[in-house]
Amino acid sequence: MQHAWDRRLGVWWIAEDQPDALAIAGSASGTVLTYRELAERAHRLVHALRSRGFAAGDAVAYALPNDVDIVVWQLACQESGLRGIALNPSLSGPEIRAILEHSGATGIAIHHSHPPTTEFNDLSSLRLRVSVGGEIPTFERYDDLVDGQPVTAPDDRQFGVPISYSSGTTGKPKAIERPPAPGDPSVIADGMKLFGQAFQFIPFDGTHLVTAGMHHGGCQSFYQTALNCGQALVIHQKFDAERTLAAIEEHRVSTAYMVPTQFVRLLRLPAKTRDQYDVSSLQVIVHSAAPCPVEVKRQMMDWWGPVIWETYGGMEGAATIAKPHRWLEKPGTVGRAVRGMTLRVLDDAGNELPAGELGNVYLESARQTFEYKGDPELTASIHRGRAFTLGDVGYLDADGYLFLRDRAKDMIISGGVNIYPAEVEGVLGSHPAVDDVAVIGLPDDEWGESVLAVVTLTGDATPSAELAAELIAFCRSRLAHFKCPRAVDFRDELPRTDTGKLFKRLLRDEYSQAEDAAERAG
Repeated sequence: MQHAWDRRLGVWWIAEDQPDALAIAGSASGTVLTYRELAERAHRLVHALRSRGFAAGDAVAYALPNDVDIVVWQLACQESGLRGIALNPSLSGPEIRAILEHSGATGIAIHHSHPPTTEFNDLSSLRLRVSVGGEIPTFERYDDLVDGQPVTAPDDRQFGVPISYSSGTTGKPKAIERPPAPGDPSVIADGMKLFGQAFQFIPFDGTHLVTAGMHHGGCQSFYQTALNCGQALVIHQKFDAERTLAAIEEHRVSTAYMVPTQFVRLLRLPAKTRDQYDVSSLQVIVHSAAPCPVEVKRQMMDWWGPVIWETYGGMEGAATIAKPHRWLEKPGTVGRAVRGMTLRVLDDAGNELPAGELGNVYLESARQTFEYKGDPELTASIHRGRAFTLGDVGYLDADGYLFLRDRAKDMIISGGVNIYPAEVEGVLGSHPAVDDVAVIGLPDDEWGESVLAVVTLTGDATPSAELAAELIAFCRSRLAHFKCPRAVDFRDELPRTDTGKLFKRLLRDEYSQAEDAAERAG
C-alpha cells in the first residue's frame, strides 16, 4: 500500500492525477474550484502576462483581499518565473507606490474596492495595471486581460521566487529577496509536502481554514502547504470568531494557521456559543507572528485539545517548531530548531551564551540565504557570518528549546535594569477588564525610562483612576515592582497589524511628541 507521503503531491501534479479533487471548498466570493480548475486559472493568467511581454525575473505586485484571486496570482507567478509581491490590501496608495518603486515592479493588480489609485498613474515603470473584481479608472479589467487565453500549461515553466515585504505600514519599505530557485515548479510544489509532514498536514484529510491575511508570509506558508498536500482551502475574507467555529464544523476543518489575537477573541465568546459547535475534526492549528500568552494557549488546549502548534521565525526563515505535547511539558517555549536550522544565543559582543542565559537570538540556515532588497547596510547589520537575528531576546534551555523574552528594540531600561514589556503585557492581559495592552518606555529624567501601560478595555469596563490603580496593583502582585507600570493610559484601540503585531514605535513616537509639546507649552 502506498504511503500518503510517497504519492505525487503538489498543486500541479494533483491537478493531473486527481483533477476533480476540491482545491477551494469555500471562499469569500462563493467560488468553489477543483484542482484542475484552479490550475487552469493560473495557466491562463501566465499566458496573458506573457502576451504582454512579462518574462521570468520580472516583478509583479498584487494587493488583493482574502479570496481565490490571490491564490491564482501567486500560482501564476510561481510557475512562470515571475517574482510575485503579495501586498497588504489595506495599504494606502502612497504606501503601495513606495513599494512599487522600491521593488521595480512592472505590473500591479488591485481589487476594485481599493481606495483611489491615482498615485500610480505617472509611474512609467508600470507596464500593466489590472483591476480585479470590478472596474478602476485607467486600469484594465482582469476578465479582459485573460479573455481568450488558453488554459493549458505554459511552455518553459520555471519557479518564481517571491519578494516578501514586511507587514509594517510606516517607514522605509523592507523586503526579503532570495536568489532564484532553478527547477520544475511541479517538483518544487511537491517538495512542500516535507514542510507539511513536519507539521502533520495529512494528505487529502480534511480542509484548511484561512482566516488570517493571505498577504502575510506565515499565512501563505501554511495555506500553500495545505494546497500542496491535497487539503482544500476554506477562505474567509475577515476573521469572525463564531463564523470560524461554524466553518470548522461545516467543512470538517483539520488544519489552520491562526494568530494569538484570534485565540483571544474565540475565548471571549460566551460558553453557550462555544459549546454548540463541533470542533473535533481539528488536528493541527499552527500559530506564530506575535507572542501568545501562556494562559491563552493553555485555555485553547483545554477547549480544542492538544492541537495547537507553534512556530517561530520570520520572512527571513522558519526557525522552530513547538509541538503541543512539548509545549505542555515546557509552557512558554516557542520550540526547538527545525531541521537545517541552528539556534544560537549570543551576547552583545557575539559570544555564545550557555543554556539558561539571556541574550540575542540568532538563526543560521544550512540551505537558504537572503538579503534585504536594496539595503546592504541593513542586511549586514542583522548578520554575524551566516547567522542572522530577527531582533529577539531569549534563552535556550538544556534541551535546546527556545524561550523568548521580548524584542530587543522594545526593551525598557529603567534605573539601569532591563525590563521586558512582553512579560508585563502577559500579566496585564490576564486581567478581566483588559482587552488589549501595550507596555512601552517613556523618557524619564530620574530613571532613564518609566514604564507606561496603554490599555483597551472589555465592553463592560470603564476607564477611571481607580481602575488604573487596580491594574498597577494587579501587576505588582504578580511581578517585581520595578517591572510594573507607573501609569496606565486608556484607549479605544491599539495600532496592530492584522497578524497581531503591535506598532510600538508609533505609540512611543506619539507619547514622546505629546511630552515635547507639553514642555514647550509649559
